[in-house]
Amino acid sequence: MASSDETLPPRESMDYDIVIVGAGPSGLAAAIRLKQQAAEAGEEISVVVVEKGSEVGAHILSGAVIDPIGLTRLVPDWKEKGAPVETPVKEDHFLYLGPAGEIRLPNFLMPPFMNNHGNYIVSLGALCQWLGEQATELGVEIYPGFAASEVLFDDKGAVAGIATGDMGVTRDGVPGDNFARGMELRGKYTFFAEGARGSLSKQLIERFDLSKGRIQKYGIGLKELWEIPKEKHNPGFVQHSFGWPLDNRTGGGSFLYHYGENLVAVGFVVHLNYENPYLSPYEEFQRFKTHPKIAPMLEGGKRIAYGARAITEGGWQSIPDLVFPGGALLGCAAGFMNVPRIKGSHNAILSGIAAADAAATALRAGRSHDRLVNYEADVRTGDIAHDLKRVRNAKPLWSRFGTFVGIALGGMDMWLNTIIRGVGLGYTLSHKKADSDTLRTAKRTKKIDYPKPDGVLTFDRLTNVSFSATNHEEDQPVHLRLADPLVPVLINLPTWAEPAQRYCPAGVYEIVEDSDGKPRFQINAQNCVHCKTCDIKDPSQNITWVCPEGGGGPNYAGM
Repeated sequence: MASSDETLPPRESMDYDIVIVGAGPSGLAAAIRLKQQAAEAGEEISVVVVEKGSEVGAHILSGAVIDPIGLTRLVPDWKEKGAPVETPVKEDHFLYLGPAGEIRLPNFLMPPFMNNHGNYIVSLGALCQWLGEQATELGVEIYPGFAASEVLFDDKGAVAGIATGDMGVTRDGVPGDNFARGMELRGKYTFFAEGARGSLSKQLIERFDLSKGRIQKYGIGLKELWEIPKEKHNPGFVQHSFGWPLDNRTGGGSFLYHYGENLVAVGFVVHLNYENPYLSPYEEFQRFKTHPKIAPMLEGGKRIAYGARAITEGGWQSIPDLVFPGGALLGCAAGFMNVPRIKGSHNAILSGIAAADAAATALRAGRSHDRLVNYEADVRTGDIAHDLKRVRNAKPLWSRFGTFVGIALGGMDMWLNTIIRGVGLGYTLSHKKADSDTLRTAKRTKKIDYPKPDGVLTFDRLTNVSFSATNHEEDQPVHLRLADPLVPVLINLPTWAEPAQRYCPAGVYEIVEDSDGKPRFQINAQNCVHCKTCDIKDPSQNITWVCPEGGGGPNYAGM
């Protein structure tokens, strides 16, 4: 903001035992568990959750097939309470796609934990809405539409809470007619459950050196929700694929889930360590849908929603230290995604439970603003560790050896980890490069000629963005910050053909010509679906994603 804080009215402050940033699976699980702990002990624990989306679930995007282990541990009677978890997996297919055909991999070749039977196809957004209702009934205060924009620290350097962003700030960074000061929410402990590449989590990881040199890896997940003819619908059908349209050096794959009332979730994930700067994850997704194995499933249907989100893929060896004075990282803010299983929500819920248990114990002992070491120990030795350790080498093997060899080696390693009780051969491969460092120069790579969308099966980006219900107040500061505004044209354009034009799934970034014919980097911030890919993949690390005004961004329904 252009005006200094000294010229603004002071922020009001509210005190809580626990402040939670993010109403996703991990944040809501922590809130529910804290209230459960308080009720069991006959105590009172005050809990507040702030959520930047316009409502709980508005920014939640996932496939999603969930392992119910976390939900069952949190709310054992979730079926009786009407949780929107209603479609059990009945068929589970895994395919390798070629340009015109496919090979189905036999399920018996997969390690047992890769089997999806016993899991459920859900809308994770709907599940989070339900979890929010459970939390509210227990006395948790939830404030959607309020973005946590600043971490507060006490005089000893411990995290003391967060401040929500000011509302009604104009594009010039000055208070407008509807200006309202943000709130300070102070807590004895603050949980950061922002999801992958959370803006405040990123700051905390750097401030407290939580990564200790460990490299986090990411993918971008793109999803469309389709309504298809009833005769084609097969509730409980799950299909995953790898291969076409991606080449052997580019990691990724697809998911396709039948659930609900004639609904199909179809999505595509591209690992963000790809090398070709001309690659567009969005266009690869559109091209995938034209495959002869996929297109017939969608024929006669209609796309009803679209979204995109970065996901963590680094696994066990990329998890940062989870605790710091006064707070903790939860869920995908820490990186608990199991890449081979394509699941993370169960670990997110388990992490929320573990953090809540540690905090409740600390509060009961009269402690505050210290490190919740019990939470770190629980994650490093409990169910999350068991889930992630046995697949820890799958992602680095894929990155090193490509799709064909890497997946085969990863499968062998997972079998060894299964047979020898999670120990395997006792080695853990590291990740070599950050995703921002993997692009080849434009001169060393070949342009990719993507087909034009047909408007029936495939769509252009801006049309699809309209199906994400994305909205931002036009007169507000741009929330995509450039460290140096000259870098995109002077460095990224000649070196990598400015890949932001292609890696962004919402058409936020463009190279346009000024009236004098010179290239100019244009940011269409109102299109942003909050996927965070730019913050991750920009090869110059010149773009920083910060929270826009609360309530802005996508409004995913049923995603």
